[in-house]
Amino acid sequence: MKTKILIATALVCCFVVSIAAVIADVNGKWAGAITGPDGNNIDLNYIFKVDGDKLTGTANAQNIELKLDSGKISGTDIKFSITNPEGIVIPHAGKYFADGDSISMNITYQDMKFHSTLKRASDK
Repeated sequence: MKTKILIATALVCCFVVSIAAVIADVNGKWAGAITGPDGNNIDLNYIFKVDGDKLTGTANAQNIELKLDSGKISGTDIKFSITNPEGIVIPHAGKYFADGDSISMNITYQDMKFHSTLKRASDK
């Protein structure tokens, strides 16, 4: 009986450590792109900072830098919004992949849906 409890405790500890490692790996610079309604490519750049389940940082598109609002991270799920200069809230929802180098991001802008795969960006 004690062996089963010990094994179960060890497995739970390994799970918690692995989730913490995933969350920590979201920190840093990420880059991607979307195709806008006019067909033009829009480069996206993010800097993510994780503190527990709180996600903060900045988003940059078309040389406009904005702060992340209401950022949360739960396991591999990421949610936040940004508010553009016109006051339009732009929700983002994504999933961090175990490979450590990609985030699948869904973005909603005025009832239009966009998707981007963010890749870890270098610090250069």
